[in-house]
Amino acid sequence: MVPDALGESSGDHARAHRVAVPARGASSPSRERDAGGRTVPAEACFGLPTRAVGRLARVALRVLASVTALPAAGQGTPGAHRPKPLAVSRTPLPPEIIRVSNCDLPPALAASRGGVFYLHGEDQFGKDAAVWALVFAHLDEATRDFNLDRLSGTDVDPETMASILATPPMMAEWRVVVIREVEGLAASKHAREALLDVVKAPPPGLALVLNCTVPSGSRAKFYRELAKFAQAVEFRAFAEADVPGWIMERAKNVHAVDFDVDAAQALGAAIGTDLAEFVGDRANVSLADVEAAGTRLPSQDRWRWFDLVGERQFLKARHSLSVLMAQGESGVGLVIGLTTQFLRLGIAAEGGARELEAVLPPHQKWLAKSVNAQAKRWSCAEIDEALEGLLRADRLLKASPHTDEHFVEEWLLATMVRAEAA
Repeated sequence: MVPDALGESSGDHARAHRVAVPARGASSPSRERDAGGRTVPAEACFGLPTRAVGRLARVALRVLASVTALPAAGQGTPGAHRPKPLAVSRTPLPPEIIRVSNCDLPPALAASRGGVFYLHGEDQFGKDAAVWALVFAHLDEATRDFNLDRLSGTDVDPETMASILATPPMMAEWRVVVIREVEGLAASKHAREALLDVVKAPPPGLALVLNCTVPSGSRAKFYRELAKFAQAVEFRAFAEADVPGWIMERAKNVHAVDFDVDAAQALGAAIGTDLAEFVGDRANVSLADVEAAGTRLPSQDRWRWFDLVGERQFLKARHSLSVLMAQGESGVGLVIGLTTQFLRLGIAAEGGARELEAVLPPHQKWLAKSVNAQAKRWSCAEIDEALEGLLRADRLLKASPHTDEHFVEEWLLATMVRAEAA
């Protein structure tokens, strides 16, 4: 993973979908596309800016190129949960499913009807939402009970699966079969062959939705063939920096709930995207609501700490640095975060909030307003010096026996002294 100039972790910004839709009757390899179905350069898939950002580019790239790669933040969307395996289920739909709409489908699938849909990746919440969006796109309420079957790959036997897949629609255009935990079929040759026969030549009237989490490191031919012959969408794991923006967007669009920024940051740091624990019927969620719900919040969350530095509240940032380090933060991690913060400040200082918003990943665009306000307190020269100092701190962190806190504090104090002398 390479940290980029705008998102704290460049691995999987904004839940970008990699969509592979084979042409009808063709078996061409999948191509990298954006959410609108357009072919995009590889660097754009990781949220990297495709042009330099003025005078900051040289310094920033040197800082970022020297930073040690960190592991991906989180495994899938926080708060995602897996359904209890059932062989065949016709139980009533959960109440929250009524909120699902076609907006939960990637654009490449929004107009697709029938055939096989292969949803894979680590974002279980995103896959679940897409499953139900496909169900609602194919079936109306009057005939849904007769034409919807839900299976679990870890529980269903090949004969039952084959029988259900061969059943035609009843009083409707489509019959939808959802198979969760498709990876559970991989161990049985008979089950793999039965499923792939249908995937390669689906019967008329069938919409087969496959929900799969490929085991880490697996290179099994079974998964490659599913992706080759089905309409395949990968749901990538969230980057940690995307979580607050996703919470605010999802709460507003799906639940009609407004989140304060600090509440979304606190929730993202504490429990991810599991809103059901405390949201209830509230029309607005504040930081006090998160605390009153009994959520255990970090004593100092990293996003607020970066804002303290951006707001030039150096003494507060220095006093809370030890708390932040005690929570498990590393010096390298803070250097990455500070570099990201100052790159954003630099873009805002030179081009304003609109230019910053244009290059931020989708789930981080809400930051443009607050970062632009911070940028008004900094000169371009001060931002350049701060980035040069971060490059030095990064090198010392990797070469010196001193503690991580020592070098981050040294950079913070040096930046404060220069600011006071300006």
